[in-house]
Order: sequence, then structure tokens, then C-alpha cells
Amino acid sequence: MPSILLNSRTQFSLDSKNAETTLSLLQRCSNVDELKQIHGRMLKTGFVRNSVLTSKFLSCCVSTNSSNLVYAQMVFDRISRPNTFTWNIMIRGYSQSNEPEQALLLYTQMISHSVEHNGYTFPFLLKACSYLSALQEAKQIHAHIVKLGSGSDEYAINSLLRAYAVSGSIPSANLLFNQVSEGNVVSWNSMIYGYAKCGNMEKAFELFENLPIKNIISWTTMISGCVGAGMNKEALNLFHAMQDAGVKPDNVALANTLSACTNLGALDQGRWIHIYINKTRIEIDQVLGCVLIDMYAKCGDMEEALEVFKKMKRKCLSTWTAIISGFAIHGHGREALNWFAQMQKDGIKPNAITFTAILTACSYAGLVAEGYTLFESMERNYDLNPSIEHYGCMVDLLGRAGLLKEAVQLVETMPVQPNAIIWGTLLKACWMHRNVELGKHIGEILIEIDPNHGGRYIQLASIHALAGEWDRVIEARMRMKQQGVSKLPGCSSISINGIVHEFLAGHRSHPNMKEIQYMWNKIAERLRYSGYKPVIEPLPLDLEDEEKETAIHQHSEKLAISFALIKTRPGTTIRITKNLRVCEDCHIVAKLISKIYARDIIMRDRTRFHHFRDGKCSCGDYW
Repeated sequence: MPSILLNSRTQFSLDSKNAETTLSLLQRCSNVDELKQIHGRMLKTGFVRNSVLTSKFLSCCVSTNSSNLVYAQMVFDRISRPNTFTWNIMIRGYSQSNEPEQALLLYTQMISHSVEHNGYTFPFLLKACSYLSALQEAKQIHAHIVKLGSGSDEYAINSLLRAYAVSGSIPSANLLFNQVSEGNVVSWNSMIYGYAKCGNMEKAFELFENLPIKNIISWTTMISGCVGAGMNKEALNLFHAMQDAGVKPDNVALANTLSACTNLGALDQGRWIHIYINKTRIEIDQVLGCVLIDMYAKCGDMEEALEVFKKMKRKCLSTWTAIISGFAIHGHGREALNWFAQMQKDGIKPNAITFTAILTACSYAGLVAEGYTLFESMERNYDLNPSIEHYGCMVDLLGRAGLLKEAVQLVETMPVQPNAIIWGTLLKACWMHRNVELGKHIGEILIEIDPNHGGRYIQLASIHALAGEWDRVIEARMRMKQQGVSKLPGCSSISINGIVHEFLAGHRSHPNMKEIQYMWNKIAERLRYSGYKPVIEPLPLDLEDEEKETAIHQHSEKLAISFALIKTRPGTTIRITKNLRVCEDCHIVAKLISKIYARDIIMRDRTRFHHFRDGKCSCGDYW
């Protein structure tokens, strides 16, 4: 784009007669290089001492790009006596940047310089408090508002109310909310956001239902709150209700709804939203692009995820990380490494999150040498200190590969204290490779540091069961009972004709349970003809073998598969999302069903994807 400034052949003078020309140039300025040229002319002609032009210049700096704040601060520091308006410009700029704390720091300097502040100062400061969840600072600013006599200003009250709500001080927010005459949509939205953020979705729904006029922020706040609270089906229902109400979703609402689809594994709904985005010509920005890639990847459609990635004109680091992570959870380690290399060829430098994704890819694909090389390159080539997440990936990589000695050595020498996730990963590897003695030792450590996690006791009991130590199995389960914790029940969800169906292990609450049970009995009969024998060792000791077999047949993924075989046409791909790691028996059953019924089954468990086809799994039984 050609510069808006006159070239060197055309001299122009910034004197009092062409101040309007300078203002016009500032209004048309679009980048920092042009700003610097204008600033140079202002310095040369003395116009830098003109408070109107200087204020306009600073305003352009803080609004053009947040990275220009450094330059704006340099100019601001050279103003001998900045007025209130100038201080407000800088506070506003920082309140909208990645450094909101600088806005609060400027305010303290403003007070120390005895500069008079006005009603426009406080909303920017309170916005910074909201970003930082800075409750104490919000209270101090509240006192200043009252002292200045702006306590009745609706804009200031709404800003203060939001700061309290975001900071978790719901009682203070409520007091202000009750002071606002009949309230307004801004104050209602702030209260809804506050309740949603603190997890009180019941109260958030109550306020939302009573809200006289709901705008896009009202709907988006509720959708986002539901996703954050794990109420993904409710989030989808809200999205459809919003459309029925005639409110057009924005990018934020769409991104949150796609996240709900991701969590549910609801590919059909996610695909419908993508079609809606294209049909209504909504711009797929970097955030929406990343969410779409993540949705398709985690709903089992890597081809579409890659298609979205390739169509994005501007790919930021998050975009590259999303596609690498997608290949990782699908077990496509080589593809993940290829895209990691391509990312760097395109001049994008990986960050800590990218390394977590690529190390996970190596772990799930058994690429030990490649994982080691990448891990060692973090500090050497990228100046990144490995975090506990990266060490966890390496422990998983070594443990899955059966290199338990090396995994233990890494845990003992890592510079950060190993947490429950690290020990749990190592214990899983001990169970996988039948290293009973090491497993028993690690199991005790794990229960000591994470006594309120029911799964830890189950892991330890499984290790003792491998050793035939049935009294220790009972002891582990008794300790679990005494601690008052329980194992998270298995839950599988499947989307059919736009409706998400959920199944809990052992539960019979689904309205089609009689049909499902009948279908499973038919499946079980065909499995037996194929030579299938249930894997029942990990089940509770106090069950007889026949009871164990019945219990394992009630696992949630088996119920979901049975339902899918009833409700979908032959040849249709079955897509299942499970909250726990798939057990060995369900893995075997899914492989057999994929062959017997000629169905592709795509299952996403807690950590990765399994693509079952013709009696085989994409993980190669390495999971």
C-alpha cells in the first residue's frame, strides 16, 4: 500500500496554517511506520508542543496496534505536563492491551502527580481490573468514584459491577446491580457472567430467563458459561434458541458452540455450524479457524480439519499447533512431525504448547528417538525450558515403549517436583508392561499425593491383581471407600440425526434400553461364534466370573455401539466419544464388531483416537 505521506519531492510544512492537514494525516494513518514519519515532522516543526495534535497522535498509537504502546509511552514520557485527557488515552491503551496492569500503574502515577482525573478515567481502569480479576484494586477505584461524586454515573457503575462480577465478588456486584434503576442489559449481562464464571449456572439461567431484552452478549455469555461448566448439550440448545429468537451469532458465540460440539464429539452439529459460517459469509479469523480445526480433529475427521487448515490465508502459531495436535491424538506421529517441520520452514517458531503437541504425537506413535531429539532441542534451539507437561510427555513416551528404567530415571532427575499425573502415567506403564513390583511402589506414592482421586486406588488394585495378591486388592478398595471417594463412571456419547445420546456404564436410563439390550445380546452371540472371550481380570474381586462378564457387557461404549447399530444404516461410520480410557475388553470388542458388521468405528477416549476397521485398530494395540 503506498504511503499516505507526501514523498520527499513534495515538501510540506506543519505550521499553524496546516494543523488540519496534520490531523487529517493522523486520522488516515494505518501503521507504525507512518506514525513515526508524522512524529518526525511534528518534532521538526515544533508541533509536538501542540497538546491537541500530541493527544491525537497518542490516540492513533494506542488504537492502531497494541504493539505501538511502547512508542506511545516513549512520546508520553517526553511531555512535560500531560493533561487529564492525555493520561486517559494511555490508560485506555493499556487497559485494552496484553499489559492491563500498566493501566493501574499509570493511575497511581497520575495521582502522585496530582493530575485531576474525571469520569472517563474510571471505566478504562475498571476494564483493566476485569482483565486481571483485581478485586482489591477495583474496591480502591470504587472509593475514588464515590469521592469524586461519580457514583451515580451509569457507565461507571456498569464498569464497576463487571469488575466485581469478574473478580468473583458476587455480593458486591449484587449491591450495585440493585442500585441500577430497573437495570439495563449491560448490568444484567455482567451479573450473568459473574455467576457463570463462579460456576453457579442455576443462578445464571435464572437471571437470563428474566432478562427483558437479550442481546448477542447475553446469549454468548450463557453459551460460554455452559461450555465452561461442562454443560455442552445445554450450550447447543442455547445456540439453537438464539437463532430461533432471531439473534445472529458472532464469532465468539460460534467459537464457544463449536467447543461444545468438540466436547460432545458432535460432528454433525459442528459440520452444520461450519456450513452456516460459509453460507452467511462470516470471516473465519484465526480464533474461529483454530476452533474449527480442533472440532474436526477431535470429532474424528482429520481430512476436514486439514482442509480448513489449508484454506486459511493467515496461519498463526495457534493454527499450526491445532493441526499438529490433531494428528497427534489420531496417532499419526509421522504426519505431525512433517507439519512441525513445515511450520518452521514457513518461519513460525514453536512455543511450549506446540512442543506438548509434538511430543504427544511421538508418544502415541512410539517414536522414541524422535521424541528425545525434540525434547533436547527445546532449550538448545528454542530457548524454552521444559515444563512439567513436557516431562510428562517424555515419561509417557518411555513408559509406553517399555523403557521403564529410563522413565523412572527421568522422573527422579527432572528439575521439577513430579505431580500425580507424572506418577499416574508411570503406573499405567507398569500395568501395561506387567512390572508389578515397581507398580506397587509407585501406586503407594500416587495415593499418598492424590488421595481423593478414585482412579488411583483402582490402578493400585489392578497392579495387585496382576500379582494375585487378592487381599491387597481388597485393601486398596477399602482404603478408597474409607477415603469417601469413588471412581468416575464411564460415559460415552454418540450423535445421531443431530441429537446427542449419552450412556453411563451399568445405567439403564436411556429410553431405548430394551432395544439396546436386545441388540447387545445378538452382538454377544456373534462375538462368541468368533471365539471372543471377555477380559474380566480388572473387575472387582467380589464378583463371580458370570457377574463380571455381565458387568463388562454394560460398559458405556458397548451400549453406544449397540444403539448405533440399531439407529444407523449399514455401512455408516459409528463415532463415539468416551470420558475414560477404553478398556482392553471394549477395545477387543470394537475390533471384532468392525469386522463382523462391516462398520468403521471411530472412538475418542480420554487421551486419543481409535479407528476400528475390518478387525484392526489404528493404534496397533499400542495405547
